[in-house]
Amino acid sequence: MSKIILGSGSPRRRELLAKIGITEFAVSTPEVEESYPEGLSPAQIVCHLSAIKSRAIESGAEDIVITADTMVFLDDKRLGKPADEADALRMLTALQGRQHTVCTGVTVRRGAEVLTEAEETAVFFREATKEELLSYIRSGEPMDKAGSYGIQGLGSLLVEKIDGDFFNVMGLPLLRLSRMLANFGVKLL
Repeated sequence: MSKIILGSGSPRRRELLAKIGITEFAVSTPEVEESYPEGLSPAQIVCHLSAIKSRAIESGAEDIVITADTMVFLDDKRLGKPADEADALRMLTALQGRQHTVCTGVTVRRGAEVLTEAEETAVFFREATKEELLSYIRSGEPMDKAGSYGIQGLGSLLVEKIDGDFFNVMGLPLLRLSRMLANFGVKLL
């Protein structure tokens, strides 16, 4: 039987794998430079980075490696993790009352067989007061998250609605991943 390796240090991705019944897997954090060529679309960027991460994970010929890269885009401009509280406030202020896109590239690999796909989810933020945003920032939750929010925590109070895969916004589109894994003989249902 194939061993599954999650090529990510994200605790959220580990939790999400467990939610779909993948409880036995190794974790290996890829050490890569997250750069990409100019002119790529958001989906192409995250696919490019996910594929680079996959190649950086050592595995046996029968091991299945799962890697992902998630980014937040507002008007096709990337919003990374905030540098500090002022940067978090800048990002959250820009997002409020608007739609943005969360895009995740996922790569599943076994030996030379590689499948890379992207998932995009539209997220709509409600209008929020500066006091609400500052209170959220003081919670510490936004400081290690792309776009300065986590939909699975207090950040959910800023999200009016989404169009697409909720789990993608957390960092791993579970339905897409399950379909990709099926191509490698891993049936989850």
